[in-house]
Amino acid sequence: MKSLDVLIAVLLVVGGLNWGLVGLFNFDLVATLFGTMSAPSRIVYAVVGISAIYYLIAWKSIRRRMTGNA
Repeated sequence: MKSLDVLIAVLLVVGGLNWGLVGLFNFDLVATLFGTMSAPSRIVYAVVGISAIYYLIAWKSIRRRMTGNA
């Protein structure tokens, strides 16, 4: 599960950086790489969104796994 937790954290950082770029510079990196609302862009957006939902639901258990506390 720790590797899934790390993957989720990476996806959330990617999503956060993309939103930061959109907010600061009006530059959508995902759309630039994959096309505006193309299938790959929509998949990236969906996976990042699902990662956020997963993290919200499981944040206590993720924290416990990462710190090693039972």
